[in-house]
Amino acid sequence: MNSKSGDLTDIPKETLSYKILFYISIPMMVVALYLAFVWTPVEAVMGVVQKIFYFHVASAWVAFFSFFVVALFSILYLIKRNRIFDLYAGVSAEIGVVYTAIVLTTGPIWGRSSWNAWWSWEPRLTTTLIMFFMYIAYIMIRKMEGPWEKKARLASVFGIISVINVPIVFMSIRWWNSRLHPVVFGEGANEVGGGIEPSMLFALIFSVFTMTVLYFVLLQKGVYIEKLKIHADRIKERMQEKMLG
Repeated sequence: MNSKSGDLTDIPKETLSYKILFYISIPMMVVALYLAFVWTPVEAVMGVVQKIFYFHVASAWVAFFSFFVVALFSILYLIKRNRIFDLYAGVSAEIGVVYTAIVLTTGPIWGRSSWNAWWSWEPRLTTTLIMFFMYIAYIMIRKMEGPWEKKARLASVFGIISVINVPIVFMSIRWWNSRLHPVVFGEGANEVGGGIEPSMLFALIFSVFTMTVLYFVLLQKGVYIEKLKIHADRIKERMQEKMLG
């Protein structure tokens, strides 16, 4: 791969790390489902619907992490001009959008039981929706017509700017004192939240870890597919050159 031209000439191959993480992620998902729906107790107030919490929070964490990865690889691309960094940024954004969509889907289901409403324009939901649309716009930039280098530069700058919204989403319920969205792990000056039962905390941590492993599986698979697309495009270009020659 030429770092300046972005030419990926070698036939892509799936990495060993991808295969290892893929086979690890399958039993981890099974265990996470068991912990959430069978092992943990039913919450006294909200009942069974509270079990969405484990996947809602885990998905939110991965969405945040995905967008930080976008910013990181966008910075690396602007410095190095290496196309592989642009590929990682683009795939990470797509994964982040999927996880954010999960957050925006599971949140209203949870909220319907907690607030008796599917949606409320409270700070956390509103800022999360804005973040979702910002990364949809990022992906749209990458899909525009034109040279990939120009799109990569523009997307990189937009990805770096957009990540500013991530800490805003996280801190929104603290900064604007939302009474609807619960603060479990920290509230107020002393960061004393509502707390969580130990078995629930373990299930949550395991779900977060599982979703993170799944993120890396999807990231490596996505980059592999993008490399295949680039390789196929190079083959088409060479065949066209031979036909015209």
